[in-house]
Amino acid sequence: MIDYIAKLRALVGTMPLMLPGTSVLVSDEEGRLLLVRRADCGTWGLPGGFMEPGETFAETGVREVREETSLEVSSMALLDVFSGPEYFAVCPNGDEVHNVTAAYTAVVSRGDLHVDPAEVSAAEFFPLDSLPEDLFAPERPIVERYLADTARKEAGSHLTAARTRTDRSAVTSS
Repeated sequence: MIDYIAKLRALVGTMPLMLPGTSVLVSDEEGRLLLVRRADCGTWGLPGGFMEPGETFAETGVREVREETSLEVSSMALLDVFSGPEYFAVCPNGDEVHNVTAAYTAVVSRGDLHVDPAEVSAAEFFPLDSLPEDLFAPERPIVERYLADTARKEAGSHLTAARTRTDRSAVTSS
């Protein structure tokens, strides 16, 4: 992919490009979220990257997680596709990018966490209530959406559990 983008950049310089890619919200068995510290700008972000020609969004996500962290993921589920002004970024080298990002949720299926220092300087699973403040700006809305969806699911499961307890109480007191 670097060659593809490099060829485009040779033609257009730093002017804005619209580039499709994938971010993956990877959780572990404890429900923590995997974040990587980006080597290019030093902020925390999601594993992911730009699509290679001929690749699907899901294939991009699986490949990028493996390349950046050595982890294999499964249960890939599309969270949403994100685009718009808040996903615009200027890279440290001045390249401008309008990101079109397919965000997926996934779980770790196997592997040990090891980073590729060319892409990320660190990787860590964070509890959802203790995420670092310095998130990569174009990925902040994706993480916020994930947190909101997770909170809704948890609230729903608590409500279902409470209803089940109430239903059982009604049956036993009859």
